[in-house]
Parts: sequence; structure tokens; C-alpha cells
Amino acid sequence: MKVLQVLPALNSGGVERGTVEFARELVRRGHESLVLSSGGLLVAQLEQEGSRHITLPVHRKSLASFGQVRPVRALIQSLKPDVIHIRSRLPAWIVWLAWRKLPARERPALVSTFHGMYSVNAYSAIMARPRHLIAISRCVEQYILDNYRVDPSRITVIQRGVDTRAFSPGAPAAEWVAALYRDYPQFRDRKLVLMPGRLTRWKGQETFLEMMARLVKQAPGVHGVVVGGAEPTKEAYRAELEARAQALGLGAHVTFTGHRSDIAQFYRLADVVCHMSSKPEPFGRTLTEALAVGTPVVAFNRGGAAESLSACFPDGLVPPDDLGAFAGKVQALLGQSPRIEIQPEFRLEHQVEATLDVYRRALGEP
Repeated sequence: MKVLQVLPALNSGGVERGTVEFARELVRRGHESLVLSSGGLLVAQLEQEGSRHITLPVHRKSLASFGQVRPVRALIQSLKPDVIHIRSRLPAWIVWLAWRKLPARERPALVSTFHGMYSVNAYSAIMARPRHLIAISRCVEQYILDNYRVDPSRITVIQRGVDTRAFSPGAPAAEWVAALYRDYPQFRDRKLVLMPGRLTRWKGQETFLEMMARLVKQAPGVHGVVVGGAEPTKEAYRAELEARAQALGLGAHVTFTGHRSDIAQFYRLADVVCHMSSKPEPFGRTLTEALAVGTPVVAFNRGGAAESLSACFPDGLVPPDDLGAFAGKVQALLGQSPRIEIQPEFRLEHQVEATLDVYRRALGEP
């Protein structure tokens, strides 16, 4: 099977990392994997793992991007993929407009994944055009049903699967820890509370700082670690967060590391991982990754994060936006080794096989 995945870019983020992981698994199973994007940090890894990357500017949210419809149509005719899997709205529009002008016998099967609960408008509705839709959680499935005229039989819920080979229990590598302590001596002999994720307002880094201001008073030996970079257009937000940390008296208690490619090691080193999105998140990839290495996670009880935690570590849930309860739960879990179980539907193997099954059904239809 030849599969073409399409998304805006291949930088950091759950959709991007998930695309690269899935591409690798396609290759491992003997399929031909292609990815179309505007490029990014993960292209090298993608190609090293056996996929082919095609670079076109399918990421800019402007009318000029529709100038890519003709090149994408020519690309589809040249590559002749069996399935095109669209993962974002603007690329979906470009692919749809290119695809529908092809002769019927030349059209690949179209599949889309709703990676989020997008604003409800004509722009977002493109994601519901393909015959087969994948929702990454039950709450996303309900969002689709509530907002688009879609037969439920067209939707398959496939939770984002964690790669338990890359995210497995165990201590972080000793050499890695030694190098980290050389760079960040403030981490030594501290209980580390990890806040992973891109620096963007709805991810909850500001809320994390407010929670840490409470926690350091209750548990003086803790240190907060914010792991994640900002997009080039959002560098001012990092400066804003650092200023807020100083204002809260957290200068010696919170560290911003920026983007890191060694997140699994951070999960293993951390005592607790936090998920603090300010709105219902469609899934919450960092939760299952941290849980897979055996580190407890605390999260607000809403959205896809609640689905993941309810299944794998329900003790980590706290009422939405209750910072006192959140800080109390983090403190209670420090130094603990609670029982964590990654259910089958949250594993990468299940995600890959379930997605391939959607492809087979799409290919089996006229």
C-alpha cells in the first residue's frame, strides 16, 4: 500500500511527531510511506526511517496557498498513492480541490483525521468531506457529530498510541543525567515537576507557574521544569512566561529548557508530569508518554486528557482549574510509585492496525 500523509509542517508537536511515528510503522510493515509538508525539524528523522518527504508550501493560511492546487494534482498523478491521509485544514483544502478534479479512476482513497476540536465554520468543514474520518478521542467524535452532518458510521475513533519501545519504564541513562546536571545544576537533589509541551497560551504554562507558586510553599524541595519551545512568532510568549515566573518568586524554582529531543529521558527523571491545558484538549499525547515510562501524571478532568487518564491512571485527575487540588495532588504523588497501566487502545500498535483497517475499508469501496 502506498500512503501519502499531508500536513502543514514537520516541526515539534503531537500531530507532527505522530505523523513521523506512523510513517515509520508503515515502512516497518512493508508499505510505501510518503509525507507532503512545507518541511521542518523532523524531516531528517522521517527520511532516515525510510519514508520519502515532498516539500511544498502547503502551510500558509492565505489565498496564495491555493496556487498549490495544480502542483498537488500533478504530484498525486505522478505518485499514484493508494491513500491520501489529510491531517490539517489548509492542506485538506488544497488536496480536496486537487483530488476532485482528477478522473474518478485516478482518485486515491481519502481519509482525514480530526486532531482537534476546530472552530466550527466552512473552513474547518473540509475535514469532514472525506468518506472516512478518524477521531482521536471520544470527545472529538462527539464534536464531529455535534457540528457536522456526518453519519456516525463514517467515524472511527482511534486513540493516539504511545510507542512503548521508545517510552518504556526504567531510569534515565546515567550519561544523560550527568550531562543534564552539568547544564542545569539546579536540578540536582530536587523533586522535578515536569511541564512538557509547546509554549502556547492554551497549553497552560501560565497556570503551571501559578500552581508552582503554591507547591514550593508546601514542598520546598521541588523544582519545576518547562520543556518545550515556542514557534518563531511566539518567542515573546517565552519572555512573558519567564517574567511571570520572576514576579511569582519562582526564579530559583522553575527552569525553561526550550525545545528538547530527549523528552523520554525527561519523563524518566521527573517525579510528576503535569498537563494543564486551559480548554478541553482533544487528546494529550504527553500524558500517555509519561505514563508509559511509569511516571505519574496530574491533569484537569476534561477533554481527551480525562479519557486517557481515566483509563490508565485515574488517580491523577483533579477538578478543572482547581489549582489548590492540583498542587495537593502533585505533592501527594512526589516520591510515590503508583500502579499505572497503559490500556491496549492507547498503544501505537493498536493505532497503526486500526488506521490500516480504515485504509482497507476506504480502498474496498467504489
